[in-house]
Amino acid sequence: MEDDLVAAIRDDLRTQADPSIAAGQQAYMKSAMPFLGVRVPAARRIAQSHGRSIRDADELRHAALTLWDEARFREERYAALALLGLRALRGDPDLVPLIEHMVRTGRWWDFTDEVAHRVADLLDAFPAEMALIVRTWSSDEDMWMRRLAIIAQLGRRERLDADLLREVIDENAADPEFFIRKAIGWALRDAARSAPDWVRSFVASRQLSPLSTREALKHL
Repeated sequence: MEDDLVAAIRDDLRTQADPSIAAGQQAYMKSAMPFLGVRVPAARRIAQSHGRSIRDADELRHAALTLWDEARFREERYAALALLGLRALRGDPDLVPLIEHMVRTGRWWDFTDEVAHRVADLLDAFPAEMALIVRTWSSDEDMWMRRLAIIAQLGRRERLDADLLREVIDENAADPEFFIRKAIGWALRDAARSAPDWVRSFVASRQLSPLSTREALKHL
């Protein structure tokens, strides 16, 4: 039962909490929500160890949503994000509204950057359909949805949809927001691992911010 899964994850998070590091974590993340004092990799392991045996996608999605919406501590949200990466949910199209909900309500880089991996999975599973969704996100009023669109292809390497990356960056290249400019540079730097010539040409043909350009060409 999803309630049992949520309860087990919460119990383990509290058992492994180290209150001595909680204040530092909260200050680093500039988080209004307090921390228990569980490091992020440990929070992920806890969620995945409890959720790995569950094959019912609905159960996992509902558990993730419950952990997210009822979170009193930030680690509960990290655990919710970790559930989305389990095999039963990998490439599940029903994750799209949950991903949007998490990004729009989380409104910070740690949540947005983590959930981007799930968007990459969905692009692999449904390239045409997800590309349309990502394009829509790239012009969203919510800056965090635009950041998600820009970094949605991190790690795709040879599966990179260069046209999609070009479109979402062009949509946001003039945005003065630090988190958008940093995302553009990061996405291009990652793309350079598999398409260095394309990245060089793209950067040379655009008026990107100094931050985006510096990040894009960092290893070229």
